[in-house]
Amino acid sequence: MNGPVAYLLTTVGCLAVVAGVVIAAWAQRRTSRRPPGTRVAQEDPLRDRDADALRGDPRRLKPGDLVEVSGGVTYAVRGSVRLVEGAWSWTEHLLDDADGVRRWLSVEEDPELELVLWAAEPGTTITPGAPTIDFAGRRYRWSESGQARYTAVGTTTLDPSGTLRYHDYQASGGERLSFEAYGEAGWEVARGERLHRSEVMIYPRDEVA
Repeated sequence: MNGPVAYLLTTVGCLAVVAGVVIAAWAQRRTSRRPPGTRVAQEDPLRDRDADALRGDPRRLKPGDLVEVSGGVTYAVRGSVRLVEGAWSWTEHLLDDADGVRRWLSVEEDPELELVLWAAEPGTTITPGAPTIDFAGRRYRWSESGQARYTAVGTTTLDPSGTLRYHDYQASGGERLSFEAYGEAGWEVARGERLHRSEVMIYPRDEVA
């Protein structure tokens, strides 16, 4: 084989190798990239199963159970909503106390268990979408947003199934601000307070009965 031909074949071979490496790297980036807002469900390897046994497992809440929150307030679970967004899922439970005060308790693992007690803010005219929102003397920063499908059981005032749009914001102290719209309904606004696991005691319906 003469010199020019050998040189040409060597050059072509090198270019083919480089192209293969570039294509492989590009393909890896394409397969590993997830759309913004997509979350992958995980299980906490340090999950406190002793607390679940002693205080009840919030992941298993259902209508009819009782929930005692720090401060001595006991709520009955009237209904539950399970939400699914891709591989991610969480639940929201409608609670009310002996005086008829209604709150929502959200239960989520990210991967640590997160419990948030929500209070509705009826009559609020602000809308979501801005990077920051000033409300009730606090500044909230955008955290996440998306759309999920839901199924509802018990008494929730919702259809048995449908869709939910949401925007979540968070203040520097951990306080939450949430905007939710079920189906074609308008935005509902709520402020949330994160609860420590030790602040929640669950009495399952079977045990209460």
